[in-house]
Amino acid sequence: MNLKSLAKDTAIYGLSSIVGRFLNYLLVPVYTRYIMAESGGYGIVTNLYAYTALLLALLTFGMETTLFRFCNKDGEDEKMVYSTILRMVGGVAAIFLALVLVFIRPISAAMGYADHPEYIGCMAAIVALDAFQAIMFSRLRQQKRPIKFMTLKFAFIIPNILLNLFIFLVLPRMFGSHPGLENLYVTYNYGVGLIFFANLLCTFAVTFGFVKEICGIGYGFDRGLARRLLAYSWPLLILSLVGVFNQVADKIIYPRVDSGPEGMVQLGIYGACVKIAMIMALLTQAFRYAYEPIVFNGSRDKNSPETLADGMKYFVVFTLLAFLAVIVYMPVLQRFVGVDYRSGLAVVPIVMMAEIFMGIYFNLSFWYKLGDQTLWGAAMSAIGAAVMIAVNIFGIPRWGYMACAWGGFAGYGTAMLLSYFIGQRKYPIKYDMRAILGFFALALLLWAAYWGLGRTGLGRWPLMALGTVLLLAYCGAVWKLVIKR
Repeated sequence: MNLKSLAKDTAIYGLSSIVGRFLNYLLVPVYTRYIMAESGGYGIVTNLYAYTALLLALLTFGMETTLFRFCNKDGEDEKMVYSTILRMVGGVAAIFLALVLVFIRPISAAMGYADHPEYIGCMAAIVALDAFQAIMFSRLRQQKRPIKFMTLKFAFIIPNILLNLFIFLVLPRMFGSHPGLENLYVTYNYGVGLIFFANLLCTFAVTFGFVKEICGIGYGFDRGLARRLLAYSWPLLILSLVGVFNQVADKIIYPRVDSGPEGMVQLGIYGACVKIAMIMALLTQAFRYAYEPIVFNGSRDKNSPETLADGMKYFVVFTLLAFLAVIVYMPVLQRFVGVDYRSGLAVVPIVMMAEIFMGIYFNLSFWYKLGDQTLWGAAMSAIGAAVMIAVNIFGIPRWGYMACAWGGFAGYGTAMLLSYFIGQRKYPIKYDMRAILGFFALALLLWAAYWGLGRTGLGRWPLMALGTVLLLAYCGAVWKLVIKR
């Protein structure tokens, strides 16, 4: 194993994904300043992109991971594996898109977009293309071509951001000289619909960067191989669907429970404020890119309980530091969203803690991954999803979007606890629970102290200065009890 090469590839893949997500997050201040909260426009964006995430997992049906497994399996023709998978995913994506376009009117009405069926058609085309491209991106990773991988990722991200900036910053200034543009703008929910068209254009353009990979579809199709591929991938499909559903269920359920224009308004407020909490998701993803290769490939004692236990401790300690930092500097970070959306900031600490629970669940998941017992993961994720759905359905009519935040907290918390207790029976690992629970207690104590200081009427800057002192106290404890030791 060439560890230097592994580290370089991991850094490139991580950079393209994490930086890409970060750049897309920078559109949130634009959206929340130019899409008025009361219009419900950002609620439409939040809702439809939640559907696309779920549909993408369905249309790729575990074939990204399956490609890696079979291309490196003895006795399999690598080119035939790739061609067969590309044809399967491409065929399913084409059928999906055709069915949506044929039945677009009833589908749009059922989803609450009867007035804008073009939104549904546009998003269906985006998902179909994304699914087809996902296999080709996996092919690049399998062939260890990270530079082209990163280049094509940014070939979508940068033009998409520029088009969005044009839609909201430049286009409105052209209304005086081009009245027809203003009518177009109003027709598509004051620019909201144009976001989807820009996404489709950029996604379609990236396809031209895959000319060589698309030609690989000509290697052929093996029916027997296709059956073996499906037999391997279906548990991965379940695990992927449940995992994605856990992340987007609240954004799909909310307009169903709180129907009408006000529901979209509240969903937009929730969706915007959740973006602040997604700082935790970026940290979790960065940790995953660095840590997962170590566990599976990276060291001689890769599967040792000590390695997994240390990874868990470091993850908890440093994500709690990020949690406290976001809380302390919220007076600055809240400017990330427009004034009209800041009424939802109370969800941020709850959603961040839910993200920490999800990260812990990811760390705990190695017991069933290393033991080839992935159905346990699907089962525990499904139970967590059921808890989340129940909290959303029963809580939204009473507490609005706060129920969405607590639903994620309860769902991920349930999956985390199940994985810990079942894992300790199946694959016992001696986690440093004293340190983990101790730092949780310390973080919550410092949070409570900061909240108390905020109730005294201190100004923004003095409050953040005192909060910084609390952060330094936490860092001191980390240095003394974790790093120095």
